[in-house]
Amino acid sequence: MRYDFGSDNTAGMAPAALQAVIAANSGFARAYGTDETTARAADQIRQRLDADAEIRFVFSGTAANAIALSMLAFPFEAVLAHQAAHVCTDETGAPGFFGQGVGLIGLPGLSGKIDQGALEAALSEPVVGHRQPAAALSLTQSTEYGTVYTEEELRHLIEPVKAMGYGVHLDGARLANAAAAGFDLTQIPRLGVDILVFGGAKAGANGTEAIVLFDKSLARRLDNRLKQAGQTASKGRFLAAPFLGLLESNAWEDGAAHANLMAERLADGIEARSPFILAHPVEANAVFVRMPEEAHARLNALGWACYRFDDGSVRFVCSWQTQVEVVDEVVEAISTLG
Repeated sequence: MRYDFGSDNTAGMAPAALQAVIAANSGFARAYGTDETTARAADQIRQRLDADAEIRFVFSGTAANAIALSMLAFPFEAVLAHQAAHVCTDETGAPGFFGQGVGLIGLPGLSGKIDQGALEAALSEPVVGHRQPAAALSLTQSTEYGTVYTEEELRHLIEPVKAMGYGVHLDGARLANAAAAGFDLTQIPRLGVDILVFGGAKAGANGTEAIVLFDKSLARRLDNRLKQAGQTASKGRFLAAPFLGLLESNAWEDGAAHANLMAERLADGIEARSPFILAHPVEANAVFVRMPEEAHARLNALGWACYRFDDGSVRFVCSWQTQVEVVDEVVEAISTLG
């Protein structure tokens, strides 16, 4: 393999994150997330969001999302989400597992963004005793198709949901990329989001994410919920330390900005030098290309790993670790496939 563009998860830990783990390994620290490293990392997140919030660090984005949704809906209710959202397509029913039966209602929308009309239609569905009614909305920023919601787009989706008294969850696995694209993080609590998953792994941490509760009433017995779910780390500082390193050094933002720039370079090269077309706007760190299966197989055989996504396009994801030379080389390889 020459390079793996299949996901930003294929990249290693960013140096700032790794150094922070090494620093946290020195000496002794209080257990179960009551240590100084965890407190400092949580403060860094609060500063980015300009909000007072309860914050807990967990082992995975799947657990973070599923536990968050279990707080917003009863087992006999459902969560509205884009039909391509990670919670719908890639978490093996985890929201239902952690939520003891919570359902998911997939909604359509171009390039990963929920269609306003579809959302309003779902909200207007009558509540009947034979199916799970909607009780919350889950959004993804940046989306599964590499697009970035504007503040106005989010407002139009969130306001009717909040007007009905429902909760709102935001999956921010690639929130750093959205921020690097110009999205103002301080708008998240102001828009009415109740629970945010603040992404770490894809930004250069190890397998760690942060659950951010803006609605502190949801934090009642949160630690009991996390413990039961196997998400309470005895050496909690090692979940928080990568965040601390990334955020105190600004590598969280800088790495995402670099990843976005590499995606833009890749997209420009494909458009200029290959017969293939882009399937979605390139606004963050992912590029989706309409490519026949034969061409895709040939590219993989040349050592360039890339993934055929749900819509049939081929996905290339850049990370903090993607190099200019690698992007130029894969563009050259793609140019020979036509």
